[in-house]
Amino acid sequence: MAEQENGNPNGEPAANGADTGPMVNMISQYVKDFSFENPNSPAVYQQTDAPQIDVQFNIGANQVGDDMHEVILKIEAKAETNGTASFLVDLSYAGLFGIRNVPAEHLQPFLFAEAPRLLFPFARRILADAVRDGGFPPLMLEPIDFNGLYLQQSQQQGGNVEGTGSVSPEAGNA
Repeated sequence: MAEQENGNPNGEPAANGADTGPMVNMISQYVKDFSFENPNSPAVYQQTDAPQIDVQFNIGANQVGDDMHEVILKIEAKAETNGTASFLVDLSYAGLFGIRNVPAEHLQPFLFAEAPRLLFPFARRILADAVRDGGFPPLMLEPIDFNGLYLQQSQQQGGNVEGTGSVSPEAGNA
């Protein structure tokens, strides 16, 4: 009973101010790398056919210090019209996370499922704005189920996951 009340396995109270509970904190988020190319302008603006859009993403994580991890959500989008590139956009959007007292079995699911879920809305906005600022309709990506993708890849790879995949833009955009 005492173990449940104070969280200390030997039943003794934790030292005053002891930090033993799990803690995750997003310290910062930032654009790590970004590129937008409009290789066939101005001719691309005379095209009347809708472009074919291919979006790929990759998730990487690395420990950058004690209790500090960087998670990078890399998104690449390419639009082609009649075999000619309309635009290419490449974004690496990162978050710096402070993580303490998190059991090892929960660290990888956080880094490859939950952290990208937190970063995605900001990366999505940057991509949409860049494509719009490049003279095209904004590229609005569908939400991604990072947790489902993590579980799927974890089962396929036996628990050693580095996230990759592809997504489609919402119908009618771009």
